[in-house]
Amino acid sequence: MLKTIDVDQLRPGMHVQRLLGPWLKHPFWRTSFIAGADEVARLQGSVIEQVVIDTSLGPDVDDATADTPPPAPIAAPTGTEPPAAAPALVDRAPTAALSSEIERAQKICHDGRDMISSLFHQARLGKIASAESALPLAEAINASIARHPAALVSVARIKSADDYTYMHSIAVGALMAMLARQLGMDEEQTLDATLGGVLHDLGKAAIPQDVLNKPGRLDADEFALVRTHPEHGERMLRSSGMEHAPVLAIALHHHEKIDGSGYPHGLAGEAITPLARMGAICDVYDAVTSHRPYKRAWDPGEALRRMASWQGHFDPALFKAFVRGLGIYPIGTLVRLESERLAVVIEQHPEQLLTPRVCVFYSARTRQHVLLQDIDLSAPGSHDRILQVESPEQWGFKDLDKLWNR
Repeated sequence: MLKTIDVDQLRPGMHVQRLLGPWLKHPFWRTSFIAGADEVARLQGSVIEQVVIDTSLGPDVDDATADTPPPAPIAAPTGTEPPAAAPALVDRAPTAALSSEIERAQKICHDGRDMISSLFHQARLGKIASAESALPLAEAINASIARHPAALVSVARIKSADDYTYMHSIAVGALMAMLARQLGMDEEQTLDATLGGVLHDLGKAAIPQDVLNKPGRLDADEFALVRTHPEHGERMLRSSGMEHAPVLAIALHHHEKIDGSGYPHGLAGEAITPLARMGAICDVYDAVTSHRPYKRAWDPGEALRRMASWQGHFDPALFKAFVRGLGIYPIGTLVRLESERLAVVIEQHPEQLLTPRVCVFYSARTRQHVLLQDIDLSAPGSHDRILQVESPEQWGFKDLDKLWNR
């Protein structure tokens, strides 16, 4: 049962469902959690006057156990500290079937695109864009990734050139949520990462659309103009009242590189915050796997292989975690099997990255389409295996996403 109480009545152990007050000024980015002693103290010292608690998930005001604090949570690294050289990877089994979560993911993308479009439109008109309006989208993305990490990541990758800027924001938010969970970040840190991913390119609202959507290569002046978007983005977020450093750092530094050759400030190594380093990986992956006015998309598996070869570009430990989160063969990857058939990866097994489920559709030997057949390469009776990743462009295949998104 949901119940609104004054923040002075809040006690450790209560399940906070919602915070009532100015979102940009309160000390939490998550809005649903079990309150510990620290959270109670921070809330009671903030501008929040009331909260909504769920008495079915925690104590009520009159419950004597409300004074008993819950067990202390396991400490997790803060969002401003660099991760260890080899971050602890966390396997989180999906709680929903891929097919059912894809339907939810499609709705998130549809609704989210409208929200992001409105945010950019306000910014182009010179109005103060409200970062607060992106929080419900970030929370919806997080919830979807928690249910099945591959669904929204895969659906958000499918976008047209016309809505690239808006769908790219959703896709990077989803990839950031996936990577944060893979690294074992807590819910507050994961929401920071997701929200930063959603808002990372807001500064492109300051760039003329004919430059952003130019069908050919940018000239030197145009490229210099585009390179200003991180600073525009941070300025816009600050103007909206955003003061949360991790989110601002993603907007400002997602184009920095580990070797110092990125922009806008040429930062290197640990001078770049962990979330900004994560943002660099997620931003590039979605960009190269999306159709653009001037280039066709790379196959997901091909993209990972190429990105792995870029020395000095990404944090190696974070990129390793990213690959593990997506899978060695992400959904939508075109692969050649030992049987000389071509197939598209349609689902993965988190514990068996080399043996995903695939949809066979073509014979490489006869160069003819064959009857569609779904095969689980991890099944005991399966005698086929993946030999290599193939390029859809070289084979002349289009719309392979229809083979898994069905």
